[in-house]
Amino acid sequence: MKRAMISQLALLAAATATSSWAQTVPAAPSTQTVVAATVKRAKVPFGTGERMEYDVRFGSLRVGSAHMEVVALDNLRGRAAWHTAFWVQGGNFLYRVNDVYESWMDAETLSSLRFVQNLEEGGKEVERRFEIYPERGIFIQTNKKPTKEEKTVSQPLDDGSFLYFIRTIPLTVGQTYSFDRYFRPDRNPVRVTVLRREKVKVPAGTFDAIVVQPMIKTKGIFSENGHAEIWLSDDDRRIMLQMKSKLSFGSLNLYLKSYFQSPNP
Repeated sequence: MKRAMISQLALLAAATATSSWAQTVPAAPSTQTVVAATVKRAKVPFGTGERMEYDVRFGSLRVGSAHMEVVALDNLRGRAAWHTAFWVQGGNFLYRVNDVYESWMDAETLSSLRFVQNLEEGGKEVERRFEIYPERGIFIQTNKKPTKEEKTVSQPLDDGSFLYFIRTIPLTVGQTYSFDRYFRPDRNPVRVTVLRREKVKVPAGTFDAIVVQPMIKTKGIFSENGHAEIWLSDDDRRIMLQMKSKLSFGSLNLYLKSYFQSPNP
């Protein structure tokens, strides 16, 4: 059960999606920092250095910590790209998890360009790397040999970048938004239902929030058969305040404990 619980959380790449704070994010060799003032960018409520830290609880039991961060504005294949990362670390002396999910999304179109998973779960290590080419309509899983081109959608998003994309759209209570943008076409559409507004108290403070329910055609927290809700701040920042999920073996929740705004919005 413990392994399933932590693995379900790791699927947040919805988020989504955080390790020890001393761990550094590995940078791709082809990546160089871009001077932000020189590139075209879509208007977004985040910037380099924004960081959110969370307590992770299974019911009332604290089982780990999570961390979302905008690492940099990089140059990837000649495009300005937001480099975001999501870590999760937790477990007990029997089973430990230290997972990192990284996304690079085009700063102008917010389309995914690269998605990387580095997973350490129960003593096993797994790496998955996807290079995504929106202009060619393909993606390649580069850690699998031989590599092959697979079809993707016109404006693809991966698990991690979707959490940032949803912060850029208007959210009207009662509306359901449907997107055919998941980079694996057979898992579309992704649906986001805006449920309600309410005030929420988390370790970081008390906030006005807007509550959404995402659904993806995949197993895990955001599956169509599951029930997960995300509380976003009801302001221009749309920061994730908490996430609650009801799973077959209990409730798995994230609570914001600290927020660091980008020094370069």
